[in-house]
Amino acid sequence: MTTTTDGFRARLGRFGVWLAPAPVLGATPAALEREQVARIEALGFGSVWVGEGAHGPKEIFAHLALLLAATDRLLVGSGIARVGNRTPAAMQAGAATLAEAFPGRLLLGLGVGITANTGDPQDPQVPAARATSDASPVAVMRRYLDAMTAAADTDAAAGGLAAPFPRLLAALGPRMLALARDHADGAHPFSVPVAHTALAREILGPDKLLVPEQVILDEPDPTAARALARRHLAAGSPTSPYTRNLRRLGYGDDDFAHGGSDRLIDDRFAHGDPAALARRLTEHLDAGADSVLIRVPAPTLNAAVDTLARLADALPDASLPQHI
Repeated sequence: MTTTTDGFRARLGRFGVWLAPAPVLGATPAALEREQVARIEALGFGSVWVGEGAHGPKEIFAHLALLLAATDRLLVGSGIARVGNRTPAAMQAGAATLAEAFPGRLLLGLGVGITANTGDPQDPQVPAARATSDASPVAVMRRYLDAMTAAADTDAAAGGLAAPFPRLLAALGPRMLALARDHADGAHPFSVPVAHTALAREILGPDKLLVPEQVILDEPDPTAARALARRHLAAGSPTSPYTRNLRRLGYGDDDFAHGGSDRLIDDRFAHGDPAALARRLTEHLDAGADSVLIRVPAPTLNAAVDTLARLADALPDASLPQHI
């Protein structure tokens, strides 16, 4: 089941916010989250997205409900809800419940993640990200989406309440992007340079939603910013899907040596003063993004929102949708 995306595209706004589930949000009390997400809404950002780990720290639908209830018009997205954490029927029911309670404000980002594998690989109700070591993420996601659609059809036939919500896939490679085009409502790529946004739009076509994430470093000195970025890059796995995606985009061994080449760092991380950060974010829009999610590495939620407040004035028409 896919939905029309036009209404959501018109309300997303050019810029949204991606908040790290751990360690920042996992250690943030609900009252403080309500306060800070209300600040984000007041600053003019169109959406807030949160994710979940394999074992928390916060259950995604309860978390999304908290953020939706704390705001009036902000769109709220899962970036991502992990398919290994719940069955397709449970995923469909959780999203449908929030979509009906908060019409037009929920976006469901879905991803395979990396989770222990258990159960029958042919059973779409098995809550496992990868049911077998040879099951590709694309095959797992395809079965999962089909099972979600079947659950939605069953609920509708039983008279259940229905409200539309887009399904966006954590898509990096061409096959997952094609699945997002053909069996979902778009893509939510993570850890990608502008070149990937252009490629993703080419594969998705003009009608699907494209909502990439971009890390910003509020540091005007290039040397200091690159040193900070290299610490972030070093924390990732050399075999992660993000690294593989960067290699697919043409970054080679020299780019990954010694903590990352300046080319890789500058393409992957936005850094500089607010005007420079705004230029990088706008490049994603020019490459085909419907909205760009800003991620601020910060020790606390308050600190991240303080950085967003400094950036907001430099963003061009931050509260306005990209496509009207």
